[in-house]
Order: sequence, then C-alpha cells, then structure tokens
Amino acid sequence: MAPRRYGPLSASRARALAPLLARVERGLDTAARIGFDPVELPRRYGAPADQEVAGLFAAALAYGRADLFKPQLERVLAEMGASPARFCEAFARAPRPGAFADFRYRFNQPADVAALAAAVGHVRVLHGSLGDRFAALFREEQAAVVGTRPPHARQGGALRPALARFARELREAPPARALLTRRGPRGLAHLLPDASLAGACKRWNLYLRWMVRGPDAVDLGAWPGVPRSALVVPLDTHVARIARHLRLTRRTDMTWRTAEEITESLRRLDPEDPVRFDFVLCHLGMSGACPLRSDPACCEVCQLSAACRGRVRRAAGSRRRPAPPPPAAATRADSSGG
Repeated sequence: MAPRRYGPLSASRARALAPLLARVERGLDTAARIGFDPVELPRRYGAPADQEVAGLFAAALAYGRADLFKPQLERVLAEMGASPARFCEAFARAPRPGAFADFRYRFNQPADVAALAAAVGHVRVLHGSLGDRFAALFREEQAAVVGTRPPHARQGGALRPALARFARELREAPPARALLTRRGPRGLAHLLPDASLAGACKRWNLYLRWMVRGPDAVDLGAWPGVPRSALVVPLDTHVARIARHLRLTRRTDMTWRTAEEITESLRRLDPEDPVRFDFVLCHLGMSGACPLRSDPACCEVCQLSAACRGRVRRAAGSRRRPAPPPPAAATRADSSGG
C-alpha cells in the first residue's frame, strides 16, 4: 500500500479546525507573548540585513533555559554594536580570535560564536545577504524536482536540501574554519545542524519562519525571495503535543518526518501559509493555557476543545490534581526539537 501523502487530518476536520485556530489567533495577546519568544531580539532591528543576522544568532542559540540563553545572546549582540550585519562582514575580513571572550553557554564557547560571526559575514560578502543566498539555493533545488511532484511538494521537497546546503556553506566558510583550528567543528555543527539528518531542525525552521513570513506582529518578512508555502513547522515539544491533540499527526518522535506530517496537515488549513498557526500552537503550550496534565477548567474555556481528541481523556482524568502552569519566564528556547 502506498504511504499517505498527508497527515491524519482529513479535509472535513481541516474545514472545522481552521476557523477555531483563526479565532484563537485573533484573541492571542501577541505583544505580550513576544517577550517569551526568541524573535523578540531580531525584532529590535529595523534593517532586514541586521534582522537576518541577529535572527540567525537568536535561533542558533535558542536551546536550553531561556534565563541562561538570553543574557548570553544580549552580550553577543551588544559586542556587535548597532549593526550586526556590518560587524560580521568586517569580522569575516579580519577575524579576531579573542572576540566574544565573555560568552559561555552550556557547551558552546567563544570560538563557536566567533566562527558563526565569521561565517555569516563571509556569506554576506560573497552573496549580498543570507536571504539572497538561501533563495538561490532553494531555486536550484526546486528546479531539480520540477515535474516529479505536485507544486506544494516541489517546494517542500526543495526546502530541506537547500537548508542542508546553506548550513554546510556556513559551517565550511574559510574564516570560520580558521577560528576553529583548536576548538574543532563540533560547537558550530550544533549551532548550524545538518537538515539532511533525521532531526526536526526546530531552530532552523524557526529562523526560516521569522525571515520568510510577514512582516506582521511576529515574523519579520526579511526574505521575500522564499515562498511561505515551502516552510516547515518548527517542531518543539509544545507544538508536537498540541498537534497530537488536534490530530495533525499521530507520530510521537521529534523528527523532520513528524514536522513534515504536521505541516502537511496544516497545509490543508492554509495551502499558501502552512506555518501560519505555529506561533499560536506553541504559545498555547508555553503559556499554560493547554497544560501538560489534565485540567477540566482549562478545557472548558479552550476555543479548540471541540477539535481536541484529548478532551475526553482529560475529562476522565479530572479527579487528578492539575499541575501548575509553566513559570512566566518560560520561552520557546526551553523546549526541545533541535
């Protein structure tokens, strides 16, 4: 039997779910939630050049505890000055091995951040911008699959190899490699993961969403050369859990395949903008509006309850004491997904 093209979301369920999610989207206090999301940092910059550079650093470092991650990123951006783009271009031409000496975050060290800055500057010097280079790689990969798949599948099929090539070019940029002679490539490989592997590449897909969608109240729209329809949902624990509640997927692994299945289900809601509801789905979990453990009080007021397959299970477990909501400091950087 041939594999299913789409995830488990049927066309009839898509028609029922779309207006519910749209209503939740309209009611979400986006301005308040931005402060709990890494996109807060690149949104401080007005120029697309600085947005794409600050955004890549914010996405690459968006792992682990946000109360540890964000101060370190603030230091990195402060060292870059008013224009991260100009800093990185100058740094690629004349790297300073002692740069970012105060940076420490888990297993990433100053050399990793310096190498990332040099790689970003190198690609910008060669191609004009990160967005221009990624768009060119995307078009090349899309041309390679013309005639082999329907339009939406051609775009989705082009994104992953283009992203793998983009990450490899950054990792192998000569000024970056020169800075890692003693340190080795492992730290930069973690910051710029390989999309050709099985992982969901949450941070890469989050970065692409910021750059490609918008500009709106959340995303920046700095890369108009890449279609929104090609994006893949940034799969983290919040999105994965709520996606299963809404029957967007039955999969439980945090892989690219699961991210694609959720995206295909969401594409039935909005073919031209399949990751439109990613921010909403993620922040439903982050905010505690959809808690990990059963809370009938939350389910009763949830605007998605009619579409949630967890509603019956939660009602059956209503005698269990609900867990408290996540702490206010929780952000998307606290969730897993690569």
